[in-house]
Amino acid sequence: MASQKMLKFVSVPREMPDKRPPDLRNRDFDEIYAEFADDQAGDQAGRCSQCGVPYCQTHCPLHNNIPDWLKLTAEGRLQEAYEVSQQTNTFPEICGRICPQDRLCEGNCVIEQSGHGTVTIGQVEKYITDTAWDEGWVKPIRPSFERSESVGIIGAGPGGLAAADMLRREGVQVTVYDRYDRAGGLMTYGIPGFKLEKDVVMKRIDQLEDGGVTFRLNCDVGVDISFEELRGAHDAVLIATGVYKTRDLQAPGVGAAGIVRAIDYLTASNRKGFGDDVPEYESGELNAEGKNVVVIGGGDTAMDCVRTAVRQGAKSVKCLYRRDRHNMPGSQREVANAEDEGVEFVWLSAPKGFTGDTVAGVMVQKMRLGQPDATGRQVPELIDGSDYTEDADLVIKALGFEPEDLPKLWGVDGLEVTRWGTVKADFRTHETSLPGVYACGDIQRGASLVVWAIRDGREAAEAIMAQIGEPAQVAAE
Repeated sequence: MASQKMLKFVSVPREMPDKRPPDLRNRDFDEIYAEFADDQAGDQAGRCSQCGVPYCQTHCPLHNNIPDWLKLTAEGRLQEAYEVSQQTNTFPEICGRICPQDRLCEGNCVIEQSGHGTVTIGQVEKYITDTAWDEGWVKPIRPSFERSESVGIIGAGPGGLAAADMLRREGVQVTVYDRYDRAGGLMTYGIPGFKLEKDVVMKRIDQLEDGGVTFRLNCDVGVDISFEELRGAHDAVLIATGVYKTRDLQAPGVGAAGIVRAIDYLTASNRKGFGDDVPEYESGELNAEGKNVVVIGGGDTAMDCVRTAVRQGAKSVKCLYRRDRHNMPGSQREVANAEDEGVEFVWLSAPKGFTGDTVAGVMVQKMRLGQPDATGRQVPELIDGSDYTEDADLVIKALGFEPEDLPKLWGVDGLEVTRWGTVKADFRTHETSLPGVYACGDIQRGASLVVWAIRDGREAAEAIMAQIGEPAQVAAE
């Protein structure tokens, strides 16, 4: 009987939850997708072919047991489905919302390759965990016993929080240090609410705090506490700061007023959503209302910026990217959502300079794709005589992020970094050149996805537990 719940891909078409119309969702920062109805979630999960080699699981950084929890969902065994998903993923409700499934699990679904349309894995994952919260299946963190060892985690983003969760469940004393006034890192201040509503993040942070994790917010390591003090206070330290230094442009006029960093723009918008007093927003400096907005970049951060500008009431929103749609790094789903909402993409275009002391325009040079480079990507080449100017009252630079110089910033001797500036650490144990100091997430691997940070944080926690060793009372038995 149970087997009849599966293999529906030949009779049931792929469906996403209802998506709010653009003219309605453009007015607020609420998530754009509704929840699956119970029957719809079961039917969509039942489209899974239960293939012998699950490429969806293989291509998930966390190697989530996707076929197992799809089958349990199709059979109506939702609590078991949640428990299976929670075994490998600390924050499944967050990954279900913001992972680029079209590049990871869903993009490698076997039935997608056969032309039947992928299983809607991300939306089912979101449905399972949201149901778990509603039904009280998400249990508080209550270690079976308390240990004396402590770990200090620098950075309250996804990597640091994933490690904090795992360590606290083992009874380790955990303190998370973060320079911002709220935990969550880019999940809180970098990702807009229409992709990840903030109460979803805050629930997990509340769970960690209720479970005994101590948060020291507004605490800037190197200023409010030295790195050596922090090392002296803990048995191990995990560096999970992420990367916040914005890659910059070198072009005439780049210093003009009205040219801003994506992280500043998104943070101001998210703070406004929390109800904070944001002078830079109120003054118009970081507010797109009534303006011609140009966003430079083609990644997910650029998509967040253009879609935020639409919601702030921009007069026009354009995105300049030097390659074409096929070669852009951002999620194709996000591009489609942005186009639905009125964003214009100007492909094969790059900024040459900016006009005005307060920016009035972007000088654009058109490109074409030439021969592939060493990575296999075609290299953009300038087209002579094709320059023109785009009107712009606000220009947002979304060119990616680089690591800060932590050894210099923190005054640390012996902390080795790579030639890219990331902290040098073993990719299995995550241990750095300093004994008892670990690193995870973007500060180790470079700017990447939330799901990779979660994986790194979980791995680092396992390595720290191995270093700490068995608790005294167990060893004595």
